[in-house]
Amino acid sequence: MNKSELSAAIAAKAEVTKVAAEKMLKAFEEVVTEQLVKGERVQLVGFVTFETKHRAARKGINPATKKPIKIAACTVAAAKVGKSLKEAVK
Repeated sequence: MNKSELSAAIAAKAEVTKVAAEKMLKAFEEVVTEQLVKGERVQLVGFVTFETKHRAARKGINPATKKPIKIAACTVAAAKVGKSLKEAVK
């Protein structure tokens, strides 16, 4: 399912127009992104938790040359599936 299919499905479930559903989906994306940029966590209990995690600097190997490389520290976005969603998918 892609983004347009998702917004169409949301429109059908919520009984709103596709344009309204697209706006809601875009607003959701923006809010989650803003909170993650601030370092906050977004938790939809039982469904999913979005958060940022810090990855420390580490050594790696360039697979093409087999030479060691340094991988810089960074912050990444992560999502953890909630219990209700896990059980529904089983």
